Amino acid sequence: MTGQTLYLDDSLYAYLQRVSLRETPLLARLRVETQALPEARWQVAPEQGQLLAWLVSVIGARRVIEVGTFTGYSALCMAQAMPEGQLICCDLAGDYQAIAQRYWDEAGVSGRIEMRLGPAVQTLAGLEAGAFDLIFVDADKANYPQYLEHALVLLRRGGVLVFDNTLWSGRVLQAQPDSEDTRGIQALNLALQGDARVDLSLVPLGDGMTLCRKR
Repeated sequence: MTGQTLYLDDSLYAYLQRVSLRETPLLARLRVETQALPEARWQVAPEQGQLLAWLVSVIGARRVIEVGTFTGYSALCMAQAMPEGQLICCDLAGDYQAIAQRYWDEAGVSGRIEMRLGPAVQTLAGLEAGAFDLIFVDADKANYPQYLEHALVLLRRGGVLVFDNTLWSGRVLQAQPDSEDTRGIQALNLALQGDARVDLSLVPLGDGMTLCRKR
């Protein structure tokens, strides 16, 4: 989800970007082009992309899954952090995939990325168990609890699972939300807090990012 990190005022957010963000000109161009789209709010913040790249590098990820790719910003961040390997991107068909492909081609990482179009739950069900190092989920929030269960099957021990939008602009505090997406995020958050299968940290970056390590 695009926009500045929650709970920081404009001056602090500008400071965060000034002293921490290392966005390349190519990523900046992709971000600016994406901001002109009607669905621009779907895009991750640049510091979130940088964190994903850092995680890929730190754990030496070679097999990665992304659920929800949009114009490819976060996928580009992760693919560039992988000297070799495979990134499987799961998304529904949309015009924005052409934008992603154009930037992946320009960055020279297209050979590491495989786009699989269709319902992500079905795609995940057909992948090899225990074979993946990192999974990033940023798609239909109502299915977050299902994505958790699929991810824990697909990840190797010690693998990392990241969910985006887990603070959901504060809507997670609603007592009886009408939105199925809000209910899905609430269910995920409550389930993870007591889930002995993972180590857990919810980071207030962007719209909230939950980091899990499979035990």
